This record gives sequence, structure tokens and C-alpha cells, in this order.
Amino acid sequence: MEGELADAKLNAIMLLQVHDELIFEVPEQEVKDTIAIVKDVMEGAPHPAVALNVPLQVDARAADN
Repeated sequence: MEGELADAKLNAIMLLQVHDELIFEVPEQEVKDTIAIVKDVMEGAPHPAVALNVPLQVDARAADN
């Protein structure tokens, strides 16, 4: 994921991973682009190693805290 964020020239930093939750620190003007990349990477994580019959769905949101 860090490679994809760097390729997009985004300054998001992953602070914490807890089970299936990722927490990032992201500049406010980059939130929309970062969420799109994070969702894409997480939803595509099993491919090509595993083909799932049910697609993964990722919920993502931003908050001030």
C-alpha cells in the first residue's frame, strides 16, 4: 500500500493496524484520493493468490481526531 500511495504522490502515513482496521494520518486535501487507493488495495488484497466467490467490501471514512 505504501508503494501505491507514494506512486500517487500522497503524504498519507499509516499509523496503526488493528485486525482489519487501518488508521492513517492524511493531509485534509488528500483524503479523497487516499481513501480511493486504500479501498482499491484492500479490496484487491487476495488477488491473484486467491479467487474469492464473494468480493471483499471495504468501508472507509475520514474523521478529525
